[in-house]
Amino acid sequence: MALLRHAVSVALLAVAVLVAGAVRAESGEPIVVGVSWSHFQEERWKIDEEHLRRGLEQNGAVYRSADAQSSSEKQLADLENLIARGVDVLVIVAHDAATLGPALASARASGVPIVAYDRLIESPDVLYLSFDNRRVGRLQAEAILAVQPEGRFAFIKGSPQDPNTFFVHAGQRDALQPAIDAGRVEVVGDQFVDGWLPEVAQRVAEQILTRNAGHVDAFVCSNDGMAGGVAAALASQGLVGIPLSGQDGDLAALNRIARGHQTVSVWKDSRTLGSAAAEVSLALAAGTAPADVAGAGRFTSPGGIAVPARLLDPVPITRENLDVVIGAGWATRESVCRGVAPGPEAPPACRPR
Repeated sequence: MALLRHAVSVALLAVAVLVAGAVRAESGEPIVVGVSWSHFQEERWKIDEEHLRRGLEQNGAVYRSADAQSSSEKQLADLENLIARGVDVLVIVAHDAATLGPALASARASGVPIVAYDRLIESPDVLYLSFDNRRVGRLQAEAILAVQPEGRFAFIKGSPQDPNTFFVHAGQRDALQPAIDAGRVEVVGDQFVDGWLPEVAQRVAEQILTRNAGHVDAFVCSNDGMAGGVAAALASQGLVGIPLSGQDGDLAALNRIARGHQTVSVWKDSRTLGSAAAEVSLALAAGTAPADVAGAGRFTSPGGIAVPARLLDPVPITRENLDVVIGAGWATRESVCRGVAPGPEAPPACRPR
């Protein structure tokens, strides 16, 4: 699988030069970018939206959006409505890419280029913009193995409708398979969680704990929202501190890491991703082909389709490097360290300055 990792600057100076004023050449009217969000369940999505909108509006483009509220049917209707209202580019956070065929056909018929934002749409004419999600899974599992090199492990996976679920889990398996094959790690739970819902993840974790009489040594969990549900299940059984992974850098997760209730959150700086989405949208609106967008490479999808892609690097955050997110302005020291007793046992970020 060919993956291109590209560090993206938040600044959009290159976009301003490329499409000065972000206007349609033929009419002088502002470029309109339509964005279809799957939902705003996790806190990161509002951050993505803020930076995508800002990147567009700073360059004179119009931001137009719809929230599918975790409904495939609503997302399809939202997309048809955005196309009918005359957008120049579509950015789609797919709830279920398999259901989007009619809307994609409408966009192509109208000459509207498409960006698959964070979630893959398997089509050679759709630009895939995301983080390297297989690497996310590897980083999660590596962090768990560093503190728990053997034992009984459970996988808490995301929604089966989301391609990222499979990319992340493939990365987890990349890191864990040698230990599984050697018998050092036994998999005692492996379940999807519809909609990535924390409350469902909590029930799934409770069921896994019950089946195993509480004997689970680590939960390899695919995002921070679900990790919150797993942490609640562990706390209810007096198992606080069991190794637990997540992703997104949610503030609650960073605080759990500081308090020793979560091992790692793989941080995907959604400010950078949102800004990159504005950049590539304006480039596409200016006539750049998806494969020719700056930083784009080729990603081979699970179905064997070569997709133009721009993939960013994620960063694992543990107790030892919480200062990374604080220094980047992603989180305040106060929010990260809330409830952490000062002293030598506190993570470095939470010790007295």
